[in-house]
Order: sequence, then C-alpha cells, then structure tokens
Amino acid sequence: MITAVVLAALATACALGSWRFTTAEWTSRAPRLAIIVWQSLGVAWGLATTGAMLAYAVQPYGVSVLPGLVAFAQGKPPVQAWDPLHVLALIAGLTSLAVLVVVLLTAGVQALRARRRHRMLLALISHDDPGVPGVRVLAHPGAAAYCVPGLRSQVVVSEGALKLLSEDELAAVLAHEAAHVRERHDLVLLPFAALRRALPWSKVVADAQAQVELLIEMAADDRARRYCSPRRLATALLRFGTAGAMPTPHGMLGVHAHNVMARVDRLIKPGPELATSVRSGYIALSVTLVTATPFLWVIQL
Repeated sequence: MITAVVLAALATACALGSWRFTTAEWTSRAPRLAIIVWQSLGVAWGLATTGAMLAYAVQPYGVSVLPGLVAFAQGKPPVQAWDPLHVLALIAGLTSLAVLVVVLLTAGVQALRARRRHRMLLALISHDDPGVPGVRVLAHPGAAAYCVPGLRSQVVVSEGALKLLSEDELAAVLAHEAAHVRERHDLVLLPFAALRRALPWSKVVADAQAQVELLIEMAADDRARRYCSPRRLATALLRFGTAGAMPTPHGMLGVHAHNVMARVDRLIKPGPELATSVRSGYIALSVTLVTATPFLWVIQL
C-alpha cells in the first residue's frame, strides 16, 4: 500500500512539475538540458501513474508491482482474497499501460509510413542542384526548408527558399536542418506526440509538446551557429516568417513561422549560461526521476 501511495505522490509531483515547467524562463538558455528534464518528467509520470494503480492492484499478493504482475500472469493464487477495488485497479492499470505502449508504437509506425511516402514523392518532384550538394531541391515557388529524418535522412529546400535567402542565410538554414538530423530530434518529439494522442484533452500535455517543439528548434539553432553566423540564421528565420513559410509535411522537421521572434531574440542577444550548480541540480533531478520510478516497481515498501 505504501508503494502505491509513493507512486501516486510521484505522479502528482511530475504533473505539477510539468505544469510549472511550461512557464520556466531558464529553458531557452539551456534547451538541451530542458529537453532532458521534459523527457525524465514524461517517463516518470507515465511509470508512476500506471505503477500506482498496479501497486494497489497486486497488493493481495503481498509483493511489488513486477513480481505481482508475474504472479498474476502465471495464475498463482493471491495471499489475500481479491476485492472489487483491487480488480478495478488492475484493469485500469493494465489498460493505461497498454494505451501508452500502443499509442507510442502507433505514432512511430505512422511517422515511418509518412516518411516513406514522402521520400517516394520527393523522388518525383525534387531534384539535385550542384549549388547545394547533398540537398534535395523541391520544385515549388513557396519558401520551405525541412529534413526527412531517419536512417536515410534527407534535407530539402524549395526553389522559393533558394530565391528568398542569401548564400550565407541558406548555409545557416541548412546547418539548422542538419542539426535536427544529427541529434535525432524526431525521436525526442515522438513520445510527446504519442502522449498527446493518448490524452488529447490535457492542456499540460499540449503545452509540454509545444515547449519541446520550441526547445528542439532552439537546440538546432545552437548547434547551427557553431558553423554559421547567428545573425544570418536570425535573418533567415525572419525572411521565412514574413514570406509565409510552407507548412512542414507530417513527420518531418522544418522551418516554420511559430515562435520566430523568441528564437531570433536569443540568437541576436543570447542570455547568460546557466550556473554549473543549476545544471548539476537539474541533471540530478532527471537521473533521480528515471531511476527511482522503475525502482519503485520492483521493491515493496
């Protein structure tokens, strides 16, 4: 019973922490660290929520969550008799766990299918250009720049973007898209998109997904400015914003007009770096969340 209470308290703390985290001001100063914290909050919340229900459900076995589930699957009789509340908790816990796993797998499969279809489409409507080696050029007058992530990743720009951007601005945009590919930001977004599918009514989940989407853009900006002028990347973003960039295809990562000014401001006037003690504290918090929650699944309090 104590394990169930502790897991429920942890799930509540993660939910409240996520709500407060959406308004945190330091995240733009350390987007990669903020992404790690978001991921740890999401993992801990999912495991703690389902774990709390399952810990109460397997209480008649007198063991922790995992041994209790194994005993139930093997058909072993419980030490205490089942009652309706324990049965209901078992159904709710297993259902919640199954939903989280299914929506994650479904989101992954749909993303893979969308990318495969888009690669087939690109083969028909895009071409190589000696002026931008290694990049597919889309035959479209609108402004577009995005990447197709995956094992066979591609960076795509439109003919409209080539006309819109200067040579330096184009190099900055391509460095940004290459950063998305290199850091596999598609995998970062996948669990949050899946959670949004599972809980479409949750404002906290919607805000979390929006925050992570912005953070990966900022993280890609930070990596890109190692190879290009931050001001050139900022002007390229402004050009896309004023020109009305084409919507990024589903399952891809690309330049869009959302939160442009927030990104431009930090490129032109970057804030001070977080203190080492603050970074260490958030890293310790993340490690604690992702290790303590599974630990509570295997011990009996």
